[in-house]
Amino acid sequence: MNPHEELESFRCVRADAREPGGYRAVLGEAKATFLHTDPPYCLLTRRRKGGDLRDPRANKKIDRNPIVRFETVRDYRVFTEEWMTRAVAHLTPDATLAIWTNLLGKEPILAVARSLGFSHQRGEYVWGKRTTDKNANEQLLRVYEVALVLSRTPAPELAPGDLPTVWAVVGGYDDDAEAAHWGNHPHHKPFSVLEPLVRTWSRPGDWVLDPFAGSGSMPSAALRLGRKAACLEVEPEWAERVGHRLREMAGTRSGVEVSTPKNHP
Repeated sequence: MNPHEELESFRCVRADAREPGGYRAVLGEAKATFLHTDPPYCLLTRRRKGGDLRDPRANKKIDRNPIVRFETVRDYRVFTEEWMTRAVAHLTPDATLAIWTNLLGKEPILAVARSLGFSHQRGEYVWGKRTTDKNANEQLLRVYEVALVLSRTPAPELAPGDLPTVWAVVGGYDDDAEAAHWGNHPHHKPFSVLEPLVRTWSRPGDWVLDPFAGSGSMPSAALRLGRKAACLEVEPEWAERVGHRLREMAGTRSGVEVSTPKNHP
């Protein structure tokens, strides 16, 4: 890969996914064929059913920054409309969405996606996380989050010789031993969990868009598989980490832009 190709293979900016500037900065006139992202989850709140604040739980991922909490499903739907409307404007007509969510966030995401023309749910990609609960005959898995795979068109019928689509994966939070290296972001995902989605719904050379980059798990996976990574991250510290991570993945110190669009603070 020559330096010019490296420059064009990944871009990350510090930007709010609800505003247009970041998308223009990372994609320009290009269009992404795959939106793969892990937005803030629905109803990550410290309030109990009666309205009282929950007691903080030390060292629990739900209580770590940079978690964003929403008090109601309505609030979460408004947030989802704001960012998704911006994002899909930068996708190709045949693009696929893979949006990670917990169980409470599924309905608002599906409703907003349908309103934007993504009315076909290709499937639900399930991540079963290993637990320590086991005996001689079995080990329990827990499902905290899934990726909703959505498109504007229905899935084509598979021919007898076609490979099946992967809809489930088993893995731990840090099977690739990279979480601590990149800051222990609460939404870190190992490459083994992300790989089937990237391979299935994009092709080498495609732009893959992630409006909520976090520690960079998803753009890093895209880059590793020969795709072009375009990503946004609103938190300055995490945007900088993503830049370093993508530079390291590409084996260069000068291929990624980590900046602030002019219309952002």
